[in-house]
Amino acid sequence: MPRRPHHHVYVIELSKDVLREPKFARCNPGYVEGRPCVYVGMTGLDPDVRFDRHKAGIQANAFVLKYGLRLLPDLYEGFNPMRHDEAAEREVEIGIDLRSAGFGVWQA
Repeated sequence: MPRRPHHHVYVIELSKDVLREPKFARCNPGYVEGRPCVYVGMTGLDPDVRFDRHKAGIQANAFVLKYGLRLLPDLYEGFNPMRHDEAAEREVEIGIDLRSAGFGVWQA
C-alpha cells in the first residue's frame, strides 16, 4: 500500500542582513534591491516544526539559524503535501522562480 504524501516545501524569510554574507551575495548576483531574501527547503515534517528546528539549531541551515525571521506560507502552502520526488522538484522550481523575480535565495 503506497504511503500518503507527507513531504512539504517551505520558504523562510531571511533578514536583509544576510546580504552581508559573501557566500549568499555571490549566489545571488541578480538580487533586486528591496526584494525579500529567503531560504527554500523541503521536509517530511510540518513546515512550522521544521522552522522551529532550524531556529533551535537542530539540523539547521546556518543562514536560517542566524537570519531566519518567519515562514512565508503564501509562497508554498498550495503545493503541500506531496511525495518526496515531487517535493524535491518543487523546491528547485520555487527557488528558480523566486530568484528570477529578484529575490535573494538560498537552497541547501
